[in-house]
Amino acid sequence: MFGSIWGYFYTSFLRYWLKWFIRQVTGKCELQRICAGYKPGAPRTTKAEYSLKNSKCKVLRAAVDVEEDGLEKYLDLIMREKNVKTQRDPTFKVNLKLCLLQITGYRNLFTSVEELRKETFDSDKVQHEEMLLKLWDLLMPEVKLESRVTKQWGDIGFQGDDPKTDFRGMGMLGLTNLVFFSENYTEQARQVLSHANHPKLGYSYAIVGINLTEMAYSLLKSGALKPHFYNTVSGRPQLQHLHQLYCYLVYKFDKFWVEEEPESIMEFNHYREKFHDNIKIKLLDPAIALTLTDSPRSN
Repeated sequence: MFGSIWGYFYTSFLRYWLKWFIRQVTGKCELQRICAGYKPGAPRTTKAEYSLKNSKCKVLRAAVDVEEDGLEKYLDLIMREKNVKTQRDPTFKVNLKLCLLQITGYRNLFTSVEELRKETFDSDKVQHEEMLLKLWDLLMPEVKLESRVTKQWGDIGFQGDDPKTDFRGMGMLGLTNLVFFSENYTEQARQVLSHANHPKLGYSYAIVGINLTEMAYSLLKSGALKPHFYNTVSGRPQLQHLHQLYCYLVYKFDKFWVEEEPESIMEFNHYREKFHDNIKIKLLDPAIALTLTDSPRSN
């Protein structure tokens, strides 16, 4: 309770006067000090985001929601509001623009991801069917699919004869991620599939992949992925950047699963949450970058 009271007191009263005092001493506003004093990426952008969101100035608070075509206008408004002169601080506008691109880009990325998640797999859409068949060809190049509806889908970890039912939770986001990993990291994807088909340590490759899509989605929605994207994308993150993050999760989860040697697939939820917790702890590091060290390779 004391922590809550102190937090309210600090953000509502003390922080304002502390900022005013430091400006009198340094001659620079808080945003100037952040842009000049912190490294590009999460250290700078998270500080700038906090400063903007908690500002008493309406213009600054609105800046975190501005669209890209209105960015220059808001940058000029902020500089006017804070009396920042380009001649005195020539890098401020450039640095703050990069922060705003990352901040607003994260929000737009979630919107794009949500739209893809809500898109239902439709067997009547040629593109959807082609993606599904492409997944099979990438993972099982030596085995011909006997028919569209077949028990063979179980060989790559789907639950039934028709995979479309497994995409209900994550929609086309789940299939897109599976195909992206298999297409851009083909060797690694086949290696993970071979582990998934292990007689003792095996798991359902596709189902676990869709489950990890849900993990990536929840991390994105909660804002936990901000440090990762602020450190790895210089500008607005795009859908492909989330797909890359998914590839990291799949590859690392498989390694984690094999190393942990669970007794059976019945323990999946326990190990899934343990892995999830490990990722969330990593994301607390301001310098975090969840990227695969292996370069994408296709066979």
